Amino acid sequence: MDPRFTELLTPFLKLLGNREITPETGLRDFGLDSMQSIELLFAIEDAFGVSLPDDDLNDTTFATAGSLWNVIRTAAPEPGTAAGAA
Repeated sequence: MDPRFTELLTPFLKLLGNREITPETGLRDFGLDSMQSIELLFAIEDAFGVSLPDDDLNDTTFATAGSLWNVIRTAAPEPGTAAGAA
C-alpha cells in the first residue's frame, strides 16, 4: 500500500491507536462509519486523482485497508499520464 494512502486513512480510524495499518486492518473495527466513508471517499478521490466506480462503493470495498487500496489502485491512472504525473 502507498504511504500516502495510510497517512490519509489514519485520521479516519479513531480506534487505531498506535497500531500500524496493514492490508488486513478492518476499517469498521477501528472506527470508520458510513458517514466517514463518504468523507474518506472524497479525500481519496482528491489525493489520488481517481473517481471510484459506483459499483465499488460497497461494504466489501470498505471492509479492510487492503480491499480499499485494491480498488484505488485499479482506478488510478497509469503512471506518466496527466493525472498520474504529479
